[in-house]
Amino acid sequence: MQKSVMVGMSGGVDSTVAAAILQEQGYKVIGVTLKLWDDDNQAEYNKTCCSLEDIDDARNAAYDLGIPYYVLNMKELFLEEVVNPFVDSYLKGFTPNPCIICNQKIKFEAMLKKALSMDIDYIATGHYVQKQVDAQTGRYVLKKAVDLTKDQSYVLYMLSQEQLERSLFPLGSYKKSQVREIAAKMNLKVSVKPDSQDICFVGKGNYADFIINRTDEKILPGSFTDTAGNVIGTHQGLIRYTVGQRKGLGTTFGRPMYVVEKRKEDNTIVLGTKDEAVFPGLMADRMNYLLFEELTSPIKAKVKVRYKAQEADAVIVPLESCQAKIVFDQPQPYVAPGQGVVIYQEDMVIGGGTILRALHGEEAVL
Repeated sequence: MQKSVMVGMSGGVDSTVAAAILQEQGYKVIGVTLKLWDDDNQAEYNKTCCSLEDIDDARNAAYDLGIPYYVLNMKELFLEEVVNPFVDSYLKGFTPNPCIICNQKIKFEAMLKKALSMDIDYIATGHYVQKQVDAQTGRYVLKKAVDLTKDQSYVLYMLSQEQLERSLFPLGSYKKSQVREIAAKMNLKVSVKPDSQDICFVGKGNYADFIINRTDEKILPGSFTDTAGNVIGTHQGLIRYTVGQRKGLGTTFGRPMYVVEKRKEDNTIVLGTKDEAVFPGLMADRMNYLLFEELTSPIKAKVKVRYKAQEADAVIVPLESCQAKIVFDQPQPYVAPGQGVVIYQEDMVIGGGTILRALHGEEAVL
């Protein structure tokens, strides 16, 4: 019997070619666009998703492919599960990654639920990642994409076995250049469309301005201190800065200084030199493992603390309540609470979690 698949179509080349590949493989393909966000200033943005132009591009691509197409209104759910937590997290001093939450709550939960309610067998996206079944354990696992420059395994570490079972990733074995070639050969108009880059609901706007417009909480200035606790300046509100930031601090200190820590409890931002802006380890919570059900003893692995970060050697120590202590072989920069930390074994995703805080000094002793 022919299997069916609901493909999330953003109006870009990746999701369009994903739909075309699945159609060629014999699936009954249904295209959908998730309407997530409305914004009066959307027309001023580019390289984002969710605009009316993107919906038109997705609808035209579905027409070109000869597949059914629907727009699913998930704006209320997106506001509740993604936008509001993003704002709250920034206000608490964290640096969240809303794309991870969107994948978890919207694309691979809500869209899958909708597909199953329509008796559709699978969902699919244009993510560059590979899925396979582990022969020994029978578990579904994720591997990095063939095109490592486009690999998106970092933003999918949180998927459950049930979600992976029902998900297809047709672009994982292709390079981006091949995907554009496929689109061009099929005369698809999106073959030359630029990739989306910015957070869709912020676009080219300023994060801080977006947050200020969506909260009644007053954004107060506070102290810049050095790592010894000396006050060395004044910041303009925690939400305007992120760990690792060097430029745009609003003042000069006679030498390059980096954001080392944001302290919500006393509205303080700690600055340090490049050598002081590295950390021996971190604490993470909401750990999710793909390679096995749970981690029961420490392991050596590679970790990424940001989407574009270099992988670092580390020891992962499992703790209670889905937490983990991660100690780097060499201190690492840009350990920002709220970001995802993803663990790899060669090209396999072991799992990952959310950074709670960076470790300092003897806290990182194993």
